Amino acid sequence: MSFSNMPVVSVKDTTIFQKQHVVLSDVFFEIAKGEFVYLIGRTGSGKSSLLKTLYADLPLYSGDITVAGFQLYQIPRKTIPFLRRKIGIVFQDFQLLMDRTVTENLLFAMRATGWKDSSKIKQRLSEVLLKVGLGAAGNKMPHQLSGGEQQRVVIARALINEPHILFADEPTGNLDPQVADEIMEIFVQINRSGTAILMATHNYQFLEKYPARVLKCENGKVLDSNIHEFDYRTTWFY
Repeated sequence: MSFSNMPVVSVKDTTIFQKQHVVLSDVFFEIAKGEFVYLIGRTGSGKSSLLKTLYADLPLYSGDITVAGFQLYQIPRKTIPFLRRKIGIVFQDFQLLMDRTVTENLLFAMRATGWKDSSKIKQRLSEVLLKVGLGAAGNKMPHQLSGGEQQRVVIARALINEPHILFADEPTGNLDPQVADEIMEIFVQINRSGTAILMATHNYQFLEKYPARVLKCENGKVLDSNIHEFDYRTTWFY
């Protein structure tokens, strides 16, 4: 198989740990380039631990995971920044620098990942802000933005390096329904442009409005809707 045909995420015979406790075991799945996949499950079922392992925030002690061409088993710490340049991460709690403007938040991420050419930086800043509908917000401080606008900044930051895949952990969990729908529309457009997305969510209405493959964390396992039958509507909120 050529690299161009390889999945952007491959998880084989993997155990996911959180603070040395097993939360998921015998995990197998792949995500193809450009695929949209939902990750669901009750609170505490292992969704966040799985995502954190995939972007190397939690160590992988057992199994075989490859993300954007990087093997994560005992990945050297010095290699993690290179992995992060190939992926994007969208958090529920934004994690913005509150004492810096929108542009400065994005610049911080760009400089941390090796951007140096000022003309290319300026062009990319304009591109990602327009893509998330914040073309005129570059000079605003985060506290001047609504929750939905702050999440748009987070998405723009995640898009800086044209990632192979976005990992999104409950990206609309703190937003009202209308704003959540607007944010979801942004993710759909990003996916249609070719970026794979793995999104943890408790909002089953998204699954109905934008049907896609579903991974479900349940009883220490990860079930795949391509293989297993399950009713996602019984999963939520508990």
